[in-house]
Amino acid sequence: MIKKIAVLTTGGDAPGMNAAIRSVVRYAVNQKLEVMGVFRGWWGLINEELKDFNHRSVSNIVNLGGTILKTGRCPEFQAEEGRARAYETIKKYAIDALVVIGGNGSFTAAHKFGREYNIPCIGIPASIDNDVNGIDYTIGSDTAINTALSAIDNIRDTSTSMERIFVVEVMGRDCGYIALSVALAGGCEDVIIPERKFDLEATCHDIVNGNLRGKVSWIIVVAEGAGSAPEIAKKITEMTGLETRQIVLGHIQRGGRPTAVSRDLALHLGKAAVDCLLAGEKDKAVGFTCGKIMTVDFETAIRRKEFNVDKWYSLIKALT
Repeated sequence: MIKKIAVLTTGGDAPGMNAAIRSVVRYAVNQKLEVMGVFRGWWGLINEELKDFNHRSVSNIVNLGGTILKTGRCPEFQAEEGRARAYETIKKYAIDALVVIGGNGSFTAAHKFGREYNIPCIGIPASIDNDVNGIDYTIGSDTAINTALSAIDNIRDTSTSMERIFVVEVMGRDCGYIALSVALAGGCEDVIIPERKFDLEATCHDIVNGNLRGKVSWIIVVAEGAGSAPEIAKKITEMTGLETRQIVLGHIQRGGRPTAVSRDLALHLGKAAVDCLLAGEKDKAVGFTCGKIMTVDFETAIRRKEFNVDKWYSLIKALT
């Protein structure tokens, strides 16, 4: 029987994590459960950095980016000794189950830990890359895309005014979802992503031909895992003789106030995670799929998510 749960955020932060924490805590309290907040992810579980949470502990955080519980990577948790120490903390504080808010890496760790020590774990997908398999959208992805899109719109103004080529680097180490989304919505001329081989010579040929036809500006979006904006910009200048500037948006995409989409998703999934634990479910992630809140086994959730990259890319090029 579940009497006390703990909630933690792990891996990279995503806008909307605080809304998810708020939902988990308040809904669990309303269900007569005790709740503990674990600080700094798995590290906090290993080092006993946790405290009791109540209704007021999560006041005025629904609109905040980041996570009040802090987050980070924890190499120690990958070792058997680290997980054993985390389990000792769970026993010491009489914690019955965990709600883990994070992405693929977080769910991989929760899947292993839960099975190793028979601890019920439910995951809430929060990742700006929208790369959790088996669900449509992760918490934070909509906010990150809109943050990057706002920057692209601003760059478009100066790109047109100054008649220049811009290479804009967005986040996406292994997944090109952000790059594809902002390139399409921002009316950009090309996009470079990890999932698709890129022909820079062909792009430079298009740039030169476009310039001859009177096209005076060009924006190329690159996912960080597919290339470096400064290096690509340098090569374009060398190959075309046209002035090219680079911009790396970096971590501004992780921060900022979550959009209504990110908040609503987080609040619904927080409740769903608690309901799953009360129903005796474990080793699963909750997610929004095909208009419904559903559960996905961790084994499925942590597989590589496949997008129809060619379809997206074809539309971007068709609208150039």
